[in-house]
Amino acid sequence: MRLVHLSDLHLGFRQFQRTTPAGINQREADVALSFTHAIDRVIELRPDLVLIAGDVFHTVRPTNPAILHAFAQFSRLMRELPDAIVVMVAGNHDMPRSSETTCILRLFSPLGIHVVDAMERRLEFPERGLSILAVPDMPPGSIKLDPDPAFATNVLVLHGEVAGAIPVHAEHTDRASLQIPVADVSAPGWDYVALGHYHVYKKVAPSAFYCGALDYTSSNVWGEIEEEHAQKLPGKGMIERDLDTGKQTFHRLVPARDVLDLPAVEGRGMSAPDLDAAIAAAVQRAPGGIDGKVVRLVARNVPRHIARELDHKALRDYQRRALHFHLDTRRPDAVRPSAGSGSPGRRPSLADTLRDALRSRVLTSDIDRDALVELGMHYLREAESMGVIRDAPAAAEDA
Repeated sequence: MRLVHLSDLHLGFRQFQRTTPAGINQREADVALSFTHAIDRVIELRPDLVLIAGDVFHTVRPTNPAILHAFAQFSRLMRELPDAIVVMVAGNHDMPRSSETTCILRLFSPLGIHVVDAMERRLEFPERGLSILAVPDMPPGSIKLDPDPAFATNVLVLHGEVAGAIPVHAEHTDRASLQIPVADVSAPGWDYVALGHYHVYKKVAPSAFYCGALDYTSSNVWGEIEEEHAQKLPGKGMIERDLDTGKQTFHRLVPARDVLDLPAVEGRGMSAPDLDAAIAAAVQRAPGGIDGKVVRLVARNVPRHIARELDHKALRDYQRRALHFHLDTRRPDAVRPSAGSGSPGRRPSLADTLRDALRSRVLTSDIDRDALVELGMHYLREAESMGVIRDAPAAAEDA
């Protein structure tokens, strides 16, 4: 018996201001196309079992085009693979927080897809000797994860965070409700554990895996790319697993649009014209060019007065050519004597000040402090990248 495991489709994801000729957000259209390519590949592989481990949509109330596209593609999947078992669990992006709201994923049940959203469900297929425990995003400690010894093959599919599996840069950006002890997914009774929530392929236990997302749709895309490079991963994809032999294949799926994190530029000691030339050279070396792509270029140790003097006409041209071009200029660490000690110390940056303020702020019990801090830092980075925020003390010192 062969299965295919995919997750974190995030249909309806929107980013940047570019639109298609039909008026659809360009990144929404890109993600939809990546999903179509994934369905093409699943049909080509013709597995016996398809597991979709949550976050089918990016929001609880997705756009009409996202719903229509998802319905068309899942209809095609069920039509082309009429004998396959397809199981879908709701992720934290799919799960309504109000009991009065119905999960949009139930729309796919009439197609023959086993949709599990409100609570866990054990699906039994005696003719195949198969038991599937399907667990959507749920509160921590709300479910006991045990295989069924009455069946020869046990599969677990769930959406949540396995303790210690998600890197620090990603664990607080988009929290799942379900927190899973690693022992629960490592039990020898599980023939395969299909995990959803983390957007990068990761092995958690001998038979437990995050397959990653189909496209770059998280709030920290650049952290994803760094993690993929660190693990020497080819990028996005899905998992094929033979439950009889244990053979496993990661099938790479090329996203509809390239996302490039260019090698950083070291700006220490450079004049503005020198840095302009270094930026131009980095853009020139971009594999396949930057046209139509999502691009970031980090320039380190760039004082604010140098950043202000850069060739902004050239930067606007890069922004015009790319779908999105982000020049991330980072100032040198400012060091000054600590008050009263005479010893050198680091002047708190605006980011440090904001982080400390959010950590000390009085909050109501229903607000996650870590999530608030991460959201604040995210908005600060965006504001600084657009030149909305200007640190007056730092600007004066740079001048």
